Amino acid sequence: MDRKAEEAKAILKKYGQEHLLNHYDSLDEKHKKELLEQINEINFELINSLYKNTDKEPKKQEDEITPIDYLDKYKLNDMYKYYENIGKKAIKEGKLAAVTMAGGQGTRLGHNGPKGTFDIGLDSHKSLFELLADNLKEEGNKYGVTIPWFIMTSRENNKATIEFFEKHKFFGYQNNKNIFFFIQGELPMVDTEGKILIGEDGLIKQAADGHGGIYESLVKNGMTKIMRHMGIEWVFIGGVDNCLVKMVDPVLMGIAIDRNVTVACKSVVKANPHEKVGVFCKRNGKPNVIEYSEITEDMAEATDENGELLYGESHILCNLFSVDAIERMGANPLPYHVAYKKATYMDKDGNIVVPDSPNAYKFEAFLFDAFGSVDDMAVLRVKREEEFAPVKNADSAGVDCPKTARELYKKYYHLD
Repeated sequence: MDRKAEEAKAILKKYGQEHLLNHYDSLDEKHKKELLEQINEINFELINSLYKNTDKEPKKQEDEITPIDYLDKYKLNDMYKYYENIGKKAIKEGKLAAVTMAGGQGTRLGHNGPKGTFDIGLDSHKSLFELLADNLKEEGNKYGVTIPWFIMTSRENNKATIEFFEKHKFFGYQNNKNIFFFIQGELPMVDTEGKILIGEDGLIKQAADGHGGIYESLVKNGMTKIMRHMGIEWVFIGGVDNCLVKMVDPVLMGIAIDRNVTVACKSVVKANPHEKVGVFCKRNGKPNVIEYSEITEDMAEATDENGELLYGESHILCNLFSVDAIERMGANPLPYHVAYKKATYMDKDGNIVVPDSPNAYKFEAFLFDAFGSVDDMAVLRVKREEEFAPVKNADSAGVDCPKTARELYKKYYHLD
């Protein structure tokens, strides 16, 4: 072993992870270098701590959960134009950028490739990426600007994503002068004994650190510096799988600016009191999103004097942040949540093992866990049929699938 490999071996011995070099000698030079870089970058103290917490019962906190105030976009009356004009001015001054979280693969859709390259079945056969690009270009033309577009990929799909954009000439988006790619953070997956898994390629098996990693990824990859250099003050963050996402919304921006808040989010009212979605609330007086599993039946069904659900504002991953807020949130690590998943791995003998049941822990942060760091934020209720058509499942599921998204898209744009 060379000197760098010996140094890596010493690090691994300290944390009981020496097995990560078991197949080092059989790797080519490129993969040897990559493995050593992975070892040097891993925060083993963090991984040990996360693993130790997997067998602990979550602490039952006696949090005070209360409803959060929201505005209904279509009940603003005279204030609609007021907010819209404030937002329009900021957009025309080039103060808005869009971020699309596109680190996932289209596996659940039966698609081989990045999720953003998926064709939802429109007559145009446009991919999710092209549908989002069309919307951004249209909005930019409306305000006489080009909206800078930041796309978060993953280590797994970064190369394929960039190649897809190059193949399609960046969908006419100013020859890539306003599109920026950056890679989402990852954390190693560990087995039930706390050993980090080795992937099929002989490298450390890693998984994306959840959408809560967006803040740190934007900061670490220098994206917020680019934004500041471009004069951007506000950033809309949304997912690639919502083909109706409205990344440029002057009303939402106007509300955030007028109310002097650093976070503004869109919501859609729950389809029914027991829909399994996270909803906006206040936790101990601070903005938050509460999972459906945390809400009692009485809370889920409670209504106000107008018959509206007290906990009825679904979080749909359509959020606007000031650049200041992103940098602040990116400097403070969010808590990690654990998920027990199936993970293919290489065993000590070099065999590839494909488990038929969960065998490994994945650690991820949730974007909305950062909401508690602000004193207040704005929540704007929008119409589901106008802004929320996610593509998460195969058509066989019947909900949030290509068929339902396609129908909503065609209806909204009058394509029938």
